[in-house]
Formats: sequence, C-alpha cells, structure tokens
Amino acid sequence: MENSTIKNQEASLSAGEFLEKKVQRRSFLRYAGAGAAGVVLVAAGCKQSNYNPDDPENGFGPGISLGTGDVAILNYAYALEQLEAAFYTQVIATPFTGMTAVETSLLKDIRDHEIAHREFFKAAIAANGGTPIKNLTVDFSSINFSSRASVLGTAKAFEDLGVSAYDGAGYLLQNATFLLLAGKIVSVEARHAALIREMLETNSFLGDQVDSSSVNISRTPAQVLAIAAPFIKTKIDPSTIPA
Repeated sequence: MENSTIKNQEASLSAGEFLEKKVQRRSFLRYAGAGAAGVVLVAAGCKQSNYNPDDPENGFGPGISLGTGDVAILNYAYALEQLEAAFYTQVIATPFTGMTAVETSLLKDIRDHEIAHREFFKAAIAANGGTPIKNLTVDFSSINFSSRASVLGTAKAFEDLGVSAYDGAGYLLQNATFLLLAGKIVSVEARHAALIREMLETNSFLGDQVDSSSVNISRTPAQVLAIAAPFIKTKIDPSTIPA
C-alpha cells in the first residue's frame, strides 16, 4: 500500500455514535470503545518543542499548516488518527497468515475505534472554524501485512506513539469539552496498546508504556511526527501547535 492516499471508504461511524455508545462489557475492546469520563491527560515531562522547519534532521521538514490554537492540536491528532485508521483498514482487508477469528474480531474493533476517532476530529475541527487536513498520504511499504509479527509489531508502535502524542499535547487544549473528549480517546488508545501487547505476549499489557515513576511517557509533536515520518509522506509543520 505504498504512497496511497487515504480515502474514507470504510463504513463511517459518527463521533456521536462512538462517544455516546453504552458500555458493552462483553469484550475488552467494546468497553474501551466507550471510554471513561474524567480521564486526565498526563503532562509530566513535556517541554516546549524547538521545531526548526529547515532542519533536515527533523525527518519531515516544512509542510502543510495545522492551523492555530485548539485547531492545530485537533488537526495534529486528526493526522495520527488517519494514519491508524488506514493501517487497521489495510490489516483487515489483507489478513496476515493464520489470523484467527478472535484476532480478526479484536482488530476489527480497533479499526472501528480509529475510524470513529478520525471522524470525531474531522467534525470537531470544522465545527471550531478550522480546516481539517485531508488527503494525507501514507506509505506502508515497510510493513509485511502477511506477517503476524510485522503487523502486530507495527500496531504496537502506532498505539504507543499515539498515547505519547496525546499525553504530550492534549493538555494544551483550551476548550474544556475537547479536553474531556481527548481524555476519553487517549484512554481507548492506551487500551489498544495494552491489548496489542497481550496479543504479542501474554501478561505484557503494561510493558514500557510508563517511565520508572509509573508516569505515562509523553512526546512533543515534533518528536511524534519525526517518528511517524516514514509512514506519513505528507509533510506536516507542527510549529503552530501551542506550547
């Protein structure tokens, strides 16, 4: 799926359906999909990004603007959710060798969550007077979608990166409603990360998601986009994200 442009070809799930859905305790992922009100985004260890758009070591360089204020943060999250939604859509479209019925069900749940997250941010940006970044181009050529190890290893990396991204920027949101909803979404992403770890190795659900003080690891937008650069070919400029 090299350099393919993301298209909204998946069954659309509205933000309202996702965020208002009752908790279903029949499965881990259905519970995660409902989110938990009151989740606090961890900001410990976050520092202002010294982003230089002309520094080639950033790995992404100058690119499209995310907007300003809360819109910039929402667009940043929207870009990451587009990446994850595209990844899991491909995983389900081309199942890895030996994918079991249980694994298929769980990965479909994660896919649906990521689509819901993506659609929420798209709607929230527009409702807040911003322009959602679109036609994000991804490159999954380094992923072997027929290999369980490659797919789940990439899923683990994406989920961990997403959690650290929310923890590194979510607290900057000024709109209390957006902050609450971002808190719900990051709690879902953390459950995704834990589940993927369990699929890779039993009883490894916590792994290295926290530091030595049991505080969630966080990354600045510049750090996150640099890590995601091999998979997101569209150039993104994070310099307008509040610090």
